[in-house]
Amino acid sequence: MENSQSTPNSVPWGIIFGIIIVIIAILWFAHSEDKVKPVIETPVVEEVIETPLPEPEVVEPEVVYEPILEEVLEEKIIEPESILPTLEESDAWLEEKLPSITWRKELLKLVIDDDMIRRFVVFTDNFSQGILAYEHSPLIKPTTSFSGREINEDGQVGIKWDETSSRRFSLYVDLLRSIDSETLVSWYFELKPLVDEAYQELGYPEENFTDILQDAITKVLDMEIPKERIELVRPSVMYQFKNEEIEKLDDAEKLMLRLGKENLLVIKSVLLEISEKIARENN
Repeated sequence: MENSQSTPNSVPWGIIFGIIIVIIAILWFAHSEDKVKPVIETPVVEEVIETPLPEPEVVEPEVVYEPILEEVLEEKIIEPESILPTLEESDAWLEEKLPSITWRKELLKLVIDDDMIRRFVVFTDNFSQGILAYEHSPLIKPTTSFSGREINEDGQVGIKWDETSSRRFSLYVDLLRSIDSETLVSWYFELKPLVDEAYQELGYPEENFTDILQDAITKVLDMEIPKERIELVRPSVMYQFKNEEIEKLDDAEKLMLRLGKENLLVIKSVLLEISEKIARENN
């Protein structure tokens, strides 16, 4: 009977002891877990993500340089096309290109194909000063000469301006009217170094020939066409203008009168367009 009584008294202590051990174990485990967590979280994954890894991808310069290199290559390809012949060899260059500037190719026979740039420069320089340098004309002379028509009005004998004489310039005007002015101006500036060389040969090393060209064009544009009938006199072989004011005009201005009103109006229109394009390109 003593053994049966001692057993119940020992069981509670054993259970209590076991519970205490379990509680201590749980507390220890929880305490140790709290200590380990900071150690595990210290190498935080965020620090690895925040490292500036994308910065080394500086591949942008390649994208920037590519178009620049392409432009440089394009310029190198275009440069050889602008190579000019020498002044002495420029006639062959012009003869090859002239047919592409007009749709009236048959009229190119009016152009003198010898020393063309020099002829153009010398004739233009003289014309701007009112002088006609026929020996340096870039165009051949008309095959027919000027003639007046004798009249007898109210008992007065005189010589009237014969407008039919102006028709001898019609082909020249047709050639000028058929020329592509855009291409002509482009050629002028392309050949400008050779034009300057020819102009310097005349003794103008520092002057700009474009100014002389514009002066010559302005001379034509400023030319007034007389409203009254033009009458002539013939004191010798050569005709003269009866009006003294007209007779005092320089040779270039008299030539413009001989061109005739209709021809001169067409020339003025074409030269105005050319002058505007030259001024635009020259700025």
